[in-house]
Amino acid sequence: MTLLDCLAIVLGCCVGGFVSGVAGFAFGMVAMVSWVWRIDPQIIAPMVVFGSIVTQSTSVTCLHCGVNWRLTTQFLVGGLAGVPLGIMLLGCIDVVVFKGAMGVVIILFSLALLFVSDNLAVRWGGGAANGCAGFVGGVMGGLCGLNGPAPIVWCLVRGWDKDTQRGLTQVYFLSTQVVTMIGYALSGKITRQVLIAFAIMLPCVLLAAYVGNRVYDRIDTRQFRRIVLALLLISGAVLLVSSLAAHRF
Repeated sequence: MTLLDCLAIVLGCCVGGFVSGVAGFAFGMVAMVSWVWRIDPQIIAPMVVFGSIVTQSTSVTCLHCGVNWRLTTQFLVGGLAGVPLGIMLLGCIDVVVFKGAMGVVIILFSLALLFVSDNLAVRWGGGAANGCAGFVGGVMGGLCGLNGPAPIVWCLVRGWDKDTQRGLTQVYFLSTQVVTMIGYALSGKITRQVLIAFAIMLPCVLLAAYVGNRVYDRIDTRQFRRIVLALLLISGAVLLVSSLAAHRF
């Protein structure tokens, strides 16, 4: 691993860790902007999961209001049930086309939510609807690593305050990512090179996530909602553009 590789890892971790500390997600989306130019694609996936686990772990320990375990369990049951289905669909679905379609859906949902009242609070569906949102996230996570958008959009539609959203999604993401990392370990993807990358990443991610968490403490629910929607829009755009580029070339 060269000096430039190490610098790319550090830069991605600092920016991705900070953004994830503020918003509670998007570590991989942000970090990969720096990584894809220098890092072997074979080790980027474990790096994304490792960085996400670290940021989610620090965010969980910084939660001041605790976690609503009733809501979180509903999402988790659906999410963990959906992951195996997503993995099974890998051989049946064109992942590039799927990412493009999901990019369009995420953009449309995000734009719609930007123009509706900040006081939107859909009440119907109860625990079953929450479980379905978790299930969709699990399927998307197993298929292409996109476990975040569905639960995040549903939390916004529900109109929950920022602490409720944060507590729920942190536990949801952390649990599904730990399961993913175990799968990587069992399949032999955690090589010596990956472990070296983890060692470089750890202090950078911890520090950046800590700073991001401090910023999170200083924003209100309305500001948090706007930040999350902006990141969802960027995420959808990245997915759509990458899908179109892949088909073009």
